[in-house]
Amino acid sequence: MYEGVLTKMKTEFSSPIQYYLDMGSDFINMNQLLDRRIHIKFLRFECLNCHLERPIYRQGFCKSCFFDIPQAADWIMRPELSTAHLGKEDRDLEYEKKMQLQPHIVYLANSSNVKVGVTRKNQVPTRWIDQGAHEAIEIAEVPNRYLAGITEVALKDHISDKTNWRKMLTNSVEDADLNAEKERLAPYIPEEAKPYYLENKTTETHLEFPVNQYPEKVKSLNLDKTPEYSGVLKGVKGQYLIFEDNTVFNIRANEGYVVGIDVD
Repeated sequence: MYEGVLTKMKTEFSSPIQYYLDMGSDFINMNQLLDRRIHIKFLRFECLNCHLERPIYRQGFCKSCFFDIPQAADWIMRPELSTAHLGKEDRDLEYEKKMQLQPHIVYLANSSNVKVGVTRKNQVPTRWIDQGAHEAIEIAEVPNRYLAGITEVALKDHISDKTNWRKMLTNSVEDADLNAEKERLAPYIPEEAKPYYLENKTTETHLEFPVNQYPEKVKSLNLDKTPEYSGVLKGVKGQYLIFEDNTVFNIRANEGYVVGIDVD
C-alpha cells in the first residue's frame, strides 16, 4: 500500500514515455503497472501550499491559498497578463520575475486537434507530454512570458487553443502537417514577437505513450463522488490513467487529494 498526496506525474521523454507517481517516500513507475489491478482510495485533502487539511479549491490549493499565492495568479493561465517585464508586481514580484523573465516557447501541438500553446523553454517537451500530444513543433522562442502570451492570443484567432480531452484519450486523432500550419500562422505573429519566429525549426517532435488499450467511450473517475475505485490499468496518456472498463483518472485534476494506492 502506497499513501501520499497526489501531484502531477513526473515524466521521462523516451519511447514510450515513462511516468512516475511521487507518493512522498516512494516513486511508482506507472509503466510497470500496466495490465495490473490498481485500488485507489481517497483519504483526505492536503493543500499543496499550506499543507493543511482543507478542501481543495483549484490547482491543488485550498481556497485561501489559491487567491493569495503567486503560483495561482491569473498570469499562470493567461500569460498575456504578465507584468514582470514592466517591473510591476501582481502578487510577488520576485517570484514573478523568476518565472516570467525567462525564455518561453510558443508551439503547435496535436493531441485531439492542432492547437497553439505557451510554455517555459525548460518545460519542453514536458508540457506536450502533459497535454497528451502525439506531435508538436516550436513556432517562436521569446525572452519573456508576456511576449509568448500576446503571440498566443493573436494566433488563437486563427487556430484552436483548446484540447478535446475525450478525443485525445480515445486516440481519435490524425496526424497533421505542423510545418504547414506554422507557416500559415506566421503572418499573424505580433510585430514585437516577429524577430523570435523560429523559421528554421522544421523538425516535429513525436511522442509515444504507454497505452495498451484505449477506451471506446471515457468515463471520468471523481473521487468526491467515488472515493474508492479498483480497475486494471491499460495505459497512461497526458496526465490520465486509463483503465480497462473505460474509466479515466486525471491525476493533475486531483492534486491535493491524499490517496492510498494498492497494486495486485
